[in-house]
Amino acid sequence: MRNRTTAKIFLWALLLGVVTGTVSAQTRPDALVLYRQGQYERAVDVTLEELAVDPRNLDSYTVLGWSLLALGRFEDAREYGEQGLEVSRFDHRLVHIVGEANYRLGNNLDALQYLQNYAALAPRGSLIDEVYYLIGEIHIRLEEFHHADIAITTAVFLDGTRGQWWARLGYAREMAGSPEYAREAYQAALDRNPGLIEAERGLGRVTT
Repeated sequence: MRNRTTAKIFLWALLLGVVTGTVSAQTRPDALVLYRQGQYERAVDVTLEELAVDPRNLDSYTVLGWSLLALGRFEDAREYGEQGLEVSRFDHRLVHIVGEANYRLGNNLDALQYLQNYAALAPRGSLIDEVYYLIGEIHIRLEEFHHADIAITTAVFLDGTRGQWWARLGYAREMAGSPEYAREAYQAALDRNPGLIEAERGLGRVTT
């Protein structure tokens, strides 16, 4: 009789644990949802809590990195991104986070390496157009204007809707000594954003 009572108590405790765990899982905030809602600080808190439980959770590192980038906390984004890459060095999401963080921090050569790695790891990744644009901007910073032309041309091929990207392509081509192609890019920028001052001034320079 005593054994049966003990067994019942154990069974009830087990069931209570399952129910409690289920309720906890249901009520735990979803960091990705918080990030998509623009609640970046809360997403940071949740992902840090997740990482305290599971330091190898790549999804937590990813949402944490995205949130830190959105908050302008680039040093932290780089640091946590690098920690995530110690778990999985080929996770393209974390490679992008570290690359963009370095770009925002002005670490051009490090940023270039990581962003090029992203392009190699995820040639059809959801951020591939932005990655090529950032690569082009780095080449502009380094005054490597032909390389900038190639990278930003790829970016606008992947997403041709952004007037600012076309304007920067025009600038890269202008600095590379290709005024005719620069004029085409500046005009494409104005077609998409008629009030873009950078494109208006660039077009004026290459048509005089």
